[in-house]
Amino acid sequence: MLKNYLKIAWRNLMKDKTFALLNVVGLSVAFGVAILLTMDSLHELSYDRFHANGDRLYKTYLEWQTPKGKEVGTSQPTPFAQALQSEVAGVDKITRFLEEDVLTQYYEKEINLDAVWADVDFFAMFSFPIVEGDKESPLQDLSAAVVTETTASKLFGNQNPIGQTINILIKGQLEPFVVRAVSKDNPDESSLDFEIVLRFEKNAQYAETLETWSNQYHEVFVQLENGVAPAEFEKNSTSFTELHYQGAIENLEQGGAVPNSNGKFVQLGLLPIDDISFASFKNGYAEVSRSSAYLVLGIAFLILFIACVNFINMSIAKSSQRLREIGMRKTLGAVKRQLFFQFWSESLFVFVVSLGVGILLSVVLLQEFQTVFNTKATLERMYSPTILAGATVLIFVITLIVGGYPALLLSRLGTIQSLKGKLENTGSNTVRNALMVLQFGIAILLISGTLVLWSQVDYMRNKDLGYDKEQVLSFPLDGKKNSYDVVRLLRDKLQGNPDILGVSGADNNLGIGKDGSQFSSQWGFGYKGRVVKTNTLIIDYDYVETLGLQLVQGRSFDSAREGDTQAVMINESMAEELGEDNPLTALIPVSDSLNYSVIGVVKDYNFQNMSKAIEPLTFILERQQELYYAYVKVAPMNMARSVAAIEAAYKEIEPNAEFLGSFLDENVDRTFNREKSMATLVTSGSIIAIALSCIGLFAMSLLIVAQRTKEIVVRKVLGASVSSITVLLTKDFLKLVLLAFLIASPIAWWLLKKWLEDYAYKIDLNAWFFLFAGIMAMIIALFTVGSRTIKAALQNPIKSLRTE
Repeated sequence: MLKNYLKIAWRNLMKDKTFALLNVVGLSVAFGVAILLTMDSLHELSYDRFHANGDRLYKTYLEWQTPKGKEVGTSQPTPFAQALQSEVAGVDKITRFLEEDVLTQYYEKEINLDAVWADVDFFAMFSFPIVEGDKESPLQDLSAAVVTETTASKLFGNQNPIGQTINILIKGQLEPFVVRAVSKDNPDESSLDFEIVLRFEKNAQYAETLETWSNQYHEVFVQLENGVAPAEFEKNSTSFTELHYQGAIENLEQGGAVPNSNGKFVQLGLLPIDDISFASFKNGYAEVSRSSAYLVLGIAFLILFIACVNFINMSIAKSSQRLREIGMRKTLGAVKRQLFFQFWSESLFVFVVSLGVGILLSVVLLQEFQTVFNTKATLERMYSPTILAGATVLIFVITLIVGGYPALLLSRLGTIQSLKGKLENTGSNTVRNALMVLQFGIAILLISGTLVLWSQVDYMRNKDLGYDKEQVLSFPLDGKKNSYDVVRLLRDKLQGNPDILGVSGADNNLGIGKDGSQFSSQWGFGYKGRVVKTNTLIIDYDYVETLGLQLVQGRSFDSAREGDTQAVMINESMAEELGEDNPLTALIPVSDSLNYSVIGVVKDYNFQNMSKAIEPLTFILERQQELYYAYVKVAPMNMARSVAAIEAAYKEIEPNAEFLGSFLDENVDRTFNREKSMATLVTSGSIIAIALSCIGLFAMSLLIVAQRTKEIVVRKVLGASVSSITVLLTKDFLKLVLLAFLIASPIAWWLLKKWLEDYAYKIDLNAWFFLFAGIMAMIIALFTVGSRTIKAALQNPIKSLRTE
């Protein structure tokens, strides 16, 4: 019986090759794209889920009730971790986590490595398997180092890495460390990334911050004991925060802050490890959103849905061509069940072939997909038994629905009605029209999303950020020499070059440089009975001039004035935070006995991502803190020659260091790679959705023109023009597109408005985005349907009469 079903299915498909090809092409493209997008979405959703103790791992953060509202801080002071473990019940293991680049030397080889300074329990908490060396406690010794397999290969080649001594540059001095273990390379789906792990106690800031609670510069992760709920632990930590943040709490209360619902001004929070990649703290609380991953999955579903709609519509539209076949089968004794399985088997056959072609397409396009969307996702993730079983069930359900509906519609026809060859299709037309409205509504939604996303990216790319991003080159200072000496030597070597307009340095980059690093430092202090929080930036002389920042009050740091090493500059937001009529009279308490005076106020500029509003910022000359980046301003002419001169000068100063220079506009561009990837994804989805919709429209126009051939001929004989016939045949489709526009536009407006709320600086959402999307959909539909109808209207009526 099954063999007979397949034979008839094959014959029917071959009888109308055009429709068979359109169905297979549409479904194959949809399956191929859906597989790639699902692969990427599953990769994103799997971040940090590989840890064996993942259900007990949390990142700590503090919620502060300030006079301006709630704020969240994820950076903690040095004594925080040990005090939390000893004073709050429920901590099984704990580790501090500080990530930074370190210069690593092995004999003549010098390499900059992505280092993590951590505590003894790091490898016991996180599932980064040790493949060589001490597997029980590789960080037991203060001088111990754990390297990844790739790092071991870089440093030692084919030598046994265990027991090898390497030197790490810390505060200008090379200190020896012994490799005690080698770990597997970090999985692609890990948000914790490193090349080498060292003991936290050896980091440059540890000794001077050992008992300081105001200097917050690293993260802390905890592993709770079995059976301890995070909410219970957060509640039990109340006495811990009240003890160690007593002064800050008093300042908050005096400053007019309102306590939270529990009556607390400072509250410890725990963020699950698998939420880290999806969490943001911009709005004063830990907000976890997997919307980008679900968006990718949603687009995959929508594309597959449009292809299925095409299949249903074409199956319904072709039903009139098979009525006599159904009548004959019923006359010969076929029952509804047999007819249903016949039509369903044809649908299943098309779907299986299309799925095979779609899988082949996904394999062929995988590399290009990974490059365009900057993803490390692979098809291997789709091979798991759960995914394969789910996919099989999904295909069965889809074919049952998509192929089953037309099959059920046809199998329920009466024998006499079928033999007459007439189909009362009012109901089927309603279903067909509803599906087409939904199909084009999805296309309009994706088109408007594409327009808004690219407009926002273009806005962020071209916005005036308050500094000279096109003319300033930044690069990391990764050599062995003292960073201040390197900046001074750069000034000396480039001084006579007319294309070099300024040289300076800072401990942080603007945007994301070629080294991929981006971090910030915060500082909180009591000021006139309240807590003031500020971002801090350690800078060298000429920073303001090199970046082209605008001074609104006071002056910049001056190398001729020794007292400037005990002074600060601030931005306008920090001046507002201090609340002084004249900010130049403010004294910033650096310690109990030392106050720094404010000598200048800089106009606000975007020193963080554009999704954030500009926050308070304090500039400090602190020779005890290293500079990590150099900045060189160049003339707008001969920029390539200037970059070559800067690289040559740096290579002369640090011959073993890699030069990773990039202009600040490139750095800023990297900060919204996520937005660009999303815009590219939605654009690609829009193009595919429109293409699939056009395939469906084209097939429908073929069928409708074929069904109305006699009408077209009669109208031409009676004098109807080509244009009137074209309008007659296309107006029904255009009505459906217009209805889709009226339904989809408000939905698109609401979704895009919610998305733009995440940005402090954003475009205005006006009606032209949606009108343009609707007009584009209308033109596409008109072109697709009109091309076929015009061809039909131009045919010789005599030829049509002969054939009809």
